[in-house]
Amino acid sequence: MSIKGLIDDLVSANHILYKEGVVDGFGHVSVRDERNPERFLLARGIAPATVRAKDVMEFGMDGEPLNPRGKKPYLERYIHSEIYRVRPDVVAIVHSHSPALIPFGITATSLKPVYHMSGFLGSVTPIFEIRDAGGPATDLLIRDRKLGAALARTLGGAPFALMRGHGAVAVGGALKQVVYRAIYAEMNARLQAEAMRLGTVNYLNDQEAVNASRTIDGVIDRPWALWKQSVKR
Repeated sequence: MSIKGLIDDLVSANHILYKEGVVDGFGHVSVRDERNPERFLLARGIAPATVRAKDVMEFGMDGEPLNPRGKKPYLERYIHSEIYRVRPDVVAIVHSHSPALIPFGITATSLKPVYHMSGFLGSVTPIFEIRDAGGPATDLLIRDRKLGAALARTLGGAPFALMRGHGAVAVGGALKQVVYRAIYAEMNARLQAEAMRLGTVNYLNDQEAVNASRTIDGVIDRPWALWKQSVKR
């Protein structure tokens, strides 16, 4: 894909995540630069729904913009840089404050897959506790490389992690995959909370989750095409 096409997809991803209720005035999505895997693309610090191609900036693995030209980056860009630095398999990242996910990061109730569309969650969803890395008096934001590295360690090799009292981070091997994961993690949280009100929940087992995730990944172009079309109108 050309760099123009990659930027266009990144702009679409911002708009899709807003339209699907994953981000609002806050949150961000990035993609690794296909020309140089030691760099990534991320919009300047504005609301996702307002992102345009001219707003996209290039960053190094230290989280700093390479040619800012007066553009102010997101404060929490270190979420992206530190995960990319230790996860060469990760091509795209979404950070959001998805409301349905917040309760699962602040209670003893684990986020688990309740249907085939969220099999990627697996049996354990890591929860990042910022107090362990930043002490008891942070503002819960990933303001520097140290906190970004701590978040990356909590994520480990998982595709998704919660951030206590803050939000979540999703990673994927493609932009379309990470957008899918961010959307369906939010959907799963809503469904799980509703199911728990009705009674005992029968979650996907480990093998069901793996198989379902593999099947969905094979048809990920279908929802991506729909989502892109919906925000281009």
